[in-house]
Amino acid sequence: MDPETLLAVTPEELAQALLLRRQVLKEELPNVIRTLEAEEESLEPQVQRIVTSHRSTNGKVSELKKKRNRAQKEAGATLGVVKVARDGLAESGKMVNLDPHWKKEKLLDELEKIEDNIQTSALDHRAEKKLLDRRKKLLEENDRWLKSRRESNPEMATFIDSRSKMNTLYRKADNAHRKMIEVVEKAQPMYEKKVALTAELREIRRQLDRAKELFAQSDYAIAHWERRLKDGFRELEEGFPDLMAANIRVSEGGRSSFARSSKPKRGRDGPEGE
Repeated sequence: MDPETLLAVTPEELAQALLLRRQVLKEELPNVIRTLEAEEESLEPQVQRIVTSHRSTNGKVSELKKKRNRAQKEAGATLGVVKVARDGLAESGKMVNLDPHWKKEKLLDELEKIEDNIQTSALDHRAEKKLLDRRKKLLEENDRWLKSRRESNPEMATFIDSRSKMNTLYRKADNAHRKMIEVVEKAQPMYEKKVALTAELREIRRQLDRAKELFAQSDYAIAHWERRLKDGFRELEEGFPDLMAANIRVSEGGRSSFARSSKPKRGRDGPEGE
């Protein structure tokens, strides 16, 4: 309503409206509470199921991550051994027939670079898959090379065995990593649904708590406004303060509660631009 209409409302009319509102709420709130309780009862098992499923998925991801990390750590350690063995064989002249393609390819350095990217870079799933595919291709090519080198140079058996072990460990790590990515991608819709259902249940419970609180206050509020309509709006006793104090102060030329709580604006020359 506009300000003039609002100012024309008498205390009795306002108290009567508040009393009526409280009486209506007392009649309607039991149905509202029952409806909200039914919604809560229906939604709660859904939330519990999806929370349990999501927790189980997180457990699978955690286990795969541990498996990947263990294999990558062991592969990294083996990589160091292989590099030392490679350098030793090169210095002794026992790798003079090293395939020029692999010398150019610098396989070990490339594997190390890929591992560093996986461990330290914030990559999305697509970028991670590209790195895993790159490492898979390198390992497959290396396996073929290792087989040919073992056949042509038995003295390199220890070096070749170490590299084979390294390849196996990296494959194990990559397999766990791929499975982890797949689980995470499949779990994303579940996570979004969990968030939505949890928020919906939280809102229902908030409304239910508020409805119960209002219903619990109904008798007191109704009695309060009935007393006001009967005995007036000035101070009666404890719990019934003077509701007309501000009205009387403004009527006598005083400032309203809003004006009294507002801070004066300051201009360049002081309060109110003086």
